[in-house]
Order: sequence, then structure tokens, then C-alpha cells
Amino acid sequence: MRIAILDDYQGVALGLADWDSLHAEVHVFRDAFENEEAVVAALSEYEVVVAMRERTPFPSSTLGRLPRLKLLVTTGPVNAAIDLDAASGAGITVCGTGYFGYPTVELTWALILSAARLIPQQVDSVRRGGWQEGLGTSLRGATLGVLGLGRLGTAVAEIGRAFGMRTIAWSRNLTPADAQAKGAEHVSQDELFARSDVLSIHVVLSERTRGLVGERELGLMKPTAILVNTSRGPVVDEAALIGALTEKRIASAALDVFDREPLPADHPLRTLPNAVVTPHIGYVSRDLYEVFYRDAVEDIAAWSVGTPVRTLS
Repeated sequence: MRIAILDDYQGVALGLADWDSLHAEVHVFRDAFENEEAVVAALSEYEVVVAMRERTPFPSSTLGRLPRLKLLVTTGPVNAAIDLDAASGAGITVCGTGYFGYPTVELTWALILSAARLIPQQVDSVRRGGWQEGLGTSLRGATLGVLGLGRLGTAVAEIGRAFGMRTIAWSRNLTPADAQAKGAEHVSQDELFARSDVLSIHVVLSERTRGLVGERELGLMKPTAILVNTSRGPVVDEAALIGALTEKRIASAALDVFDREPLPADHPLRTLPNAVVTPHIGYVSRDLYEVFYRDAVEDIAAWSVGTPVRTLS
């Protein structure tokens, strides 16, 4: 059995689980594939592939060109980048692993605090031999807007209240009663953007949410507002956001997700002084990676002997 572990950027996969127990040939790919041709060329000889979240897409066109592939394991319980119908039609079993969301919640607050207190600028100043630069802003009494008050959005809101922030929320299916039960005030979509001092995005990417935050919505925001996105890049119109940051129509953006990942080396978000940018590390923590890779090994072992696995649906 030949196993490919994909997108192990940090080179940690082999040390976080007992891959030797599988008695298989295991190969690690650390770099992202440039395109579909590169995926097919690299993986054509593998029976098992372990994908890290949605870093490498597996549409029907790719799956149809991997005739040896029999098991596709994704870290986490869902993966929108895998065409499950095409996999089923090709006789490929797709399964997932355990998951927990608190690392993303923690990173969301790291980004909020970094943007509010200008931490990247201050760190850079000290390293250059300087001292204080600019004036940050405190959060007590400010309004936290949560776009999507689900599991992660609710956890982010709870921490906001601990900072003494007022919490408002909107999403298409959120009701006033649901918002109140979670300690937030239900507002309209326009009011969410207009009132928020910090706006944090926590919606699942779908056709309904793609481009949900566009030129119009950004135009409703305060010039002192901070936009935070740890959900998915395409929820925000990237070109509109770059324009708003360049023209200082909002104060800053703190982003962990992007339209294209890894972010191209010449991308303007890498150099805008009012953008706090991290490389999609919301879920990248040692304890969660241990769950991912441990469960992936268990899935492969179970599949190899015909035992049921954590299939995706």
C-alpha cells in the first residue's frame, strides 16, 4: 500500500502519529500543488491519499484521472473541496477525522487584539531599534459584530463579552430569539456593518455567502472599524477589501484566509500596512494536528481490513 500525505507545510505529519503501524510506503508532500496537472502527476501511483483540510481540491476531473486511488482521507469531518459524488462513482472511499474548533476561536482573538493594538507594527518597530508607533484602541465598550452566530461565532461572542464589548449579530437564518439566547442583539444585515467596531466573520462558504461582504457592505462600515476573517477568503470580495484598505475607508483588516492559498508572493495584502495577515493557521495547532493524523492512521488501518470508517456524506 502506498500512502501520500499532502500539504504538510511544517513537515510534522510523520512525527504526530504511528504511521509505521500501517506497514505501508508513506510519502509526504510538503508544498502545495500548482494546478490539477501537478496533482495528477504526483498522485497517480497512490492507493491512499491523506488531504489536509481543503488545501488540495479533488473535483471530478481530478478524481477521474487517479485510477489507483481507493481511499481519500480528509482531516476534519467535512471537505467542500472533494466531489463526493464523483468519488463514489469512481469507487473511492472518502472518510474524515475528529475535529474541534477552539484553535480558530483563539486565533480570531489574537487577530482582533493584534489589529486593535497595532501589535505587528509595534513589534516591527522594536526589532528595527525604534519604540512606540501609532495609537491602538481598546475594546471595552466597543461593539463586536458577528456575521454568523454558529458554534464558532458564539464562542467568539462570549470572549467579546468578557472584554466588556457589546455584541450584535446577523446571518440569514438567525432569529432574534436565537441571538438573545446566545447573548447577542439581533440586527439587520446593514446595521451589522454600520454599527460594528470589530466585525468578525464566521459563516460557511457557499454560493449564498460567496462575496457576501462586498463593496456595498464595506461602504457601510465605520472608518475606524476592523474587519476580521477566519472563515473562508471568498466570503469577502478581495478586490473591494483591498480598495477599502488602500483608501483607508476602514481602519484595518485581520485575515487568516484568502481567495488563493498559499497567498501569492506579490499579493498586495502582504504589504498593506493596515492588514494583519496570517497564513491560514486557524486550525493549525499541535493538539488538533495530533487528532487529525492519529485518526487518519486509524481510518487507513480500519479500511485496509474492511472495517467501517468515518465516511463523509
